[in-house]
Amino acid sequence: MMKSALSFALGLATVVAASSTAVAAMSTEIEAPGPKGLQGPLAGTFEAPADSRATVLIIPGSGPTDRDGNNPLGVRAAPYQRLADGLAQRRIGSVRIDKRGMFGSTKAVTDPNAVTVDDYVQDTLSWIETIRATTGSRCVWLLGHSEGGLIALATVARHPDSVCGLILVSTAGRPLGDVLSEQLHANPATAAIANAGDSAIRSLSQGQGVDVATLPPLLAPLFNTAVQGFLMSLFAQDPAKLMAQVRVPVLIVQGERDLQVSPADAQRLKQAQPSATLALLPDTNHVLKRVTTDDRAANVQTYGDASLPLAPGVVEAIARFIDANSATR
Repeated sequence: MMKSALSFALGLATVVAASSTAVAAMSTEIEAPGPKGLQGPLAGTFEAPADSRATVLIIPGSGPTDRDGNNPLGVRAAPYQRLADGLAQRRIGSVRIDKRGMFGSTKAVTDPNAVTVDDYVQDTLSWIETIRATTGSRCVWLLGHSEGGLIALATVARHPDSVCGLILVSTAGRPLGDVLSEQLHANPATAAIANAGDSAIRSLSQGQGVDVATLPPLLAPLFNTAVQGFLMSLFAQDPAKLMAQVRVPVLIVQGERDLQVSPADAQRLKQAQPSATLALLPDTNHVLKRVTTDDRAANVQTYGDASLPLAPGVVEAIARFIDANSATR
């Protein structure tokens, strides 16, 4: 696992233009105050296109996922970097971030695993205030990917006036313990030991620790003692119940070839908040890349390829949603 942090500061700027017709975007390092402001800052990258009409805060998914959407466990698809680039071409700025205790936010806390959902919510609020101070605009759009969608939901449900709108990408509609169980049973590498995983998930969902020595070796890292406190906090959240409390415009973006979160999850979120906009994208997987086959290996292969563009429709759906809801914000 690993986390991220905040503090206000701009670093070295570079101007990026994808082509002669592309919108120029200034990419800068940005920081926000870390937890209680007592240690180091949280760090991220601010993409600021000329004449920006909105700014989106991108909250990363589970584990040691960095601001670009990569992690050392084999994900190199850079989906958040690709997303930031695509939004910039539509004059939408973005801030993508490193979790507290990880990567650029390493100095924000001494132990990145000693964290709860509420801690991440506080980090998100710190980023929101930093973006407001940086842009001079009260309007910030929140985008959460995968587990980051749960953090975004918790933030908006508990602090309803914090953002202008919410974008949930590849976000579960059930408690994440249920999703993890489904993944363990569906993965050929863990299917035979999935029942042991279910037992651990039940214990953690009830606030009880698990002795990893009793688990199959392949599952031990997943339920490492160091992250069990965070898993208890995570499994206690019901995304659909949080969704029902949201009172800002919501977009749900879900790929139909996602191996980790299903269209049924997106439908559950939609049912909890009927006013939400639902964008189901064909041939789109969990890291927002195009996949045209049911072959699991071919799907997973895209996780390691940053050269692949985002699937058609991802950036377009988000930009359309922001355009449609900006007039009243």
